[in-house]
Amino acid sequence: MEPIGLIAGEGRLPILVAKGMKAAGHRVCCVAFRGHYDPDLIACCDEFKSVGLYRIGSWSRRLRHWGAREAVMVGRVAKTRMHDPFRLVRELPDWRSALLWYRRLRHDRRDQAVLAAVIDELDRGGVQLMDSTTFISDQLACDGVMGSVQPSSMHQADIDFAWPLLTQTSHLDIGQSMAVRERDVIAVEAIEGTDRMIERAGSLCRAKGWTLLKTAAVDHDRRADVPSIGVSTVQALAKAGGSCIALGVDQVILIDKKAVLAAADKSGIAIVGVSSS
Repeated sequence: MEPIGLIAGEGRLPILVAKGMKAAGHRVCCVAFRGHYDPDLIACCDEFKSVGLYRIGSWSRRLRHWGAREAVMVGRVAKTRMHDPFRLVRELPDWRSALLWYRRLRHDRRDQAVLAAVIDELDRGGVQLMDSTTFISDQLACDGVMGSVQPSSMHQADIDFAWPLLTQTSHLDIGQSMAVRERDVIAVEAIEGTDRMIERAGSLCRAKGWTLLKTAAVDHDRRADVPSIGVSTVQALAKAGGSCIALGVDQVILIDKKAVLAAADKSGIAIVGVSSS
């Protein structure tokens, strides 16, 4: 069995990727960020080691030791943790990460800049990152209505109005999600994440029936940080008064797609795939 590396953050997505790797006949060799990963991930891997978030050199050394020359990097690293003033004390960086920060990231810590720097550093360490959706293509958003609930005419009008706006904000690396009702933008996602943006949108808009839109830029690098929703997203939306989710086709992962669609149907929420073309 050919070994494939898995660099894992928070959430259930790394578990789905590990299972997809197994189904494809690979040996799963996982380095997971200490304090971030789901404990259930360990049983899904052939090799497992927890590593420091800011110790890139140890990631590549461990993966090479296991014979993995390619890897998938998935799972959240909360941006609120990235902006923690004590992060370097809690997660002491190795010398390669320190040099990387000094040379490339001191003045530009946008998502794409960080990703490009990490990709280059892993490559120098002998590990190439793959498209993170390679083993979970069945979990991606597809075109049209995905569940049994149809969007209303208001939902469709809001999608038509807001989708070009979301395309621009995602391209500018401002946010991947937006909340809209009656062609009025209620909220745009920043560093707080989708679920907390949903909560904020619900507090700002007391009227029911608003739409959540989520996608990635057309040129988004799929080697990491592909946007996703899960059952918790649907539950948060229902609680906040939303009733439609519009997702970029092949741009957004539905984590446990069958469970997400079942939860949406139960809550009366329409889930629609929107093509970028």
